[in-house]
Amino acid sequence: MPEESRLEEERRAKVARWRAEGREPYPWSFPDRVGTDAVRSAAQALAPGADAPGTTYRVAGRVRAIRQHGRTTFADLDDEAGELQLLVRVDDLGEEAYRAWLADLDPGDLIGAEGIAAHSRRGEPSLLVRSLTLLAKAISPPPEKYHGLQDVEERIRRRYLDLLASPESRARFRARSLLIRECRSYLNDAGFLEVETPVLLPVASGAAAAPFVTRSRYLDEEVQLRIALELPLKRLLVGGFERVFELGRVFRNEDLDSIHSPEFTMLEAYWAYADYHDMRRLVEGLYAHLGRRALTLFPDVAGVREAAEAFERGFATVDFLEELERTSGVRDLGSKSREELRELARAAGSSVPDDSPAGVFLDKLFEHYVEPGLTAPTFVVDHPASTTPLAKRHRSKSGRVERFEFYYRGFELGNAYTELNDPDEQERRFREQLHARGADQYAYDEDFVRALRHGMPPSTGIGIGIDRMAMAFTAAASIKDVILFPLARRR
Repeated sequence: MPEESRLEEERRAKVARWRAEGREPYPWSFPDRVGTDAVRSAAQALAPGADAPGTTYRVAGRVRAIRQHGRTTFADLDDEAGELQLLVRVDDLGEEAYRAWLADLDPGDLIGAEGIAAHSRRGEPSLLVRSLTLLAKAISPPPEKYHGLQDVEERIRRRYLDLLASPESRARFRARSLLIRECRSYLNDAGFLEVETPVLLPVASGAAAAPFVTRSRYLDEEVQLRIALELPLKRLLVGGFERVFELGRVFRNEDLDSIHSPEFTMLEAYWAYADYHDMRRLVEGLYAHLGRRALTLFPDVAGVREAAEAFERGFATVDFLEELERTSGVRDLGSKSREELRELARAAGSSVPDDSPAGVFLDKLFEHYVEPGLTAPTFVVDHPASTTPLAKRHRSKSGRVERFEFYYRGFELGNAYTELNDPDEQERRFREQLHARGADQYAYDEDFVRALRHGMPPSTGIGIGIDRMAMAFTAAASIKDVILFPLARRR
């Protein structure tokens, strides 16, 4: 019999015995508990070998390890606040109870413990246990403490075990949640209103991506999962809101790789009567704020200090075409035909369809030649108009639009425009782009054009990938490391 199966059988037998004896191995609650940090704090003030009998603490968490030394057992208890050593002694529990707990307790069990703060003789902050309560018997043993789950795909499919075994993984996902909280706080303080827009749409537009399609039985028609938040939010500017943002999931029916996932989280914000220069200043302020708060909230997470210092120094700025020409060695890219750009992209290893517009080939060349070198925070500004059908034409550079993307660690973190608000120009660009590209086109959203005809104020907008933001601040190697339950291929 495999070892794990034998252990599971033994643990199930313990559950059955408890129930036969009238004891519940899965009780309903454990009230009045405190975090293990409260006990550690109290114990730090004590001398080695001393305890503080005045205050009783109730803690709860998962048993990591059990070590018996004669008439004393040491158990490591882990909760969200960290790890705490439990001192379980015969003299405190009584001989019978002590032996019973020693026989019944296993690594992975969730228990409650009540006792007093103590400092072990070796100087370890501890809880001197007066009573124990089993809160959930773990039938399956946990992953090995020091090795955890080594298989990357298994860590994704069974994230709960990855989190259980890896404090670093838990810290990384806690950091992600705190970053989102700080984004909300920053935008609220800047006067932006958080809103919610639909996930299911008649037409998913706002990006060049294939949507996931489903069907409404009630409407008896197909609907699409959103691929961006942009167009519904800009409708709100038409309706009279002046500063809005949304944090939500978007879905793109595309490949999975180290920086792409079919389901991911976007922050999009739109700001009436402002332009992309204003948005650049907002982004610089946001990332400097996130860096400062990250150093306070999770200073020990990998990558935080490096990212915080980088964003505090500010962003470099490069021109899209100038930087692409410099790194590729190809001149006059802005005047080259679609066919010439296609051949250049092919030579750089791109495999996009031959009928793609010129802007797609320019984007692929930029990805190949420029992006890997953008390791410091960098704004890439003033993209060719062919790359961006939703941005306003540049007020001084012919053939360009007022757009910036910003990069760190060699990948894009966000994308912003001065927004196109001329309805006839928007309709022309949609239709022109529709004919130029096959399946990877911007869908034509007729209602959005209709909304623009009522007048949208001059404005700027931005989309920021939250998953990549988390990668930037935690030095994660893959987007899968910052998404709790990413989509994975079935076994």
